[in-house]
Amino acid sequence: MEFADKVVIITGAAGGIGKETARLFAKQEAKLALVDLDQSALESVASELELEDYLAIGADVSNENQVMNYVQATKEKYGRIDIFFNNAGTVGKLARMTDTTAEDFDKVVNVNLKGVFYGLKHVLKVMQEQKSGSIVNTSSGLGLHGGIGLAAYSATKHGIIGLTKTAALESAGFGVRVNVICPSAVYTPMVNIIEEFRSPESTEKAREQSEQRIPLKRYARPQEIAELVLFLSSEKASFITGSEYKIDGGLRA
Repeated sequence: MEFADKVVIITGAAGGIGKETARLFAKQEAKLALVDLDQSALESVASELELEDYLAIGADVSNENQVMNYVQATKEKYGRIDIFFNNAGTVGKLARMTDTTAEDFDKVVNVNLKGVFYGLKHVLKVMQEQKSGSIVNTSSGLGLHGGIGLAAYSATKHGIIGLTKTAALESAGFGVRVNVICPSAVYTPMVNIIEEFRSPESTEKAREQSEQRIPLKRYARPQEIAELVLFLSSEKASFITGSEYKIDGGLRA
């Protein structure tokens, strides 16, 4: 029960990966601050997981004031922040680069890149003051390579890796670790959007083709991503910081 009474913030907590990560931390009796754009969805997650000691905070991570609010609300309730899973993101509107509007590009940048930056900025202030903490950011396999129709998404996910490395260097002297995970396709609703773009006539065909390209012949399960988050948050990873972790079934081996 390494995480018993540890204070954990999870953004994107109503989504597949966020919810499974909350489930694993809850099993170890962590104190959870769940953040998502959809407040009612957060309450459903809390009910499903039978949480007792938690915060459910509706917030738009692209709004710095709302990020400051979820950080402050967590500190006011629990007095500290031990772990931050900086996970919220959006795939945005898929289109080839020449068809992508500035507005659509900005929407993805605001959530995926600015949202991660704001979270780092304000959580790091707390962790540096207390001289401890672990942060895990969510990038993507598309943060390591490109993807047709995913210019904004791929650009922001590359950017998250850069933010991670800088934050790790700036925080190491305070006893704070910062790492980033890079999942490939995961069995969540987000991947369905990509499948539909790639093969509008048959998303099932798109999935089969994608799975066949992966050496392990399947997508990741949300719990498998969550297990990596818990490892990087734990004392087992006490000498790991500034690192990016592929979790892709061997796709980029």
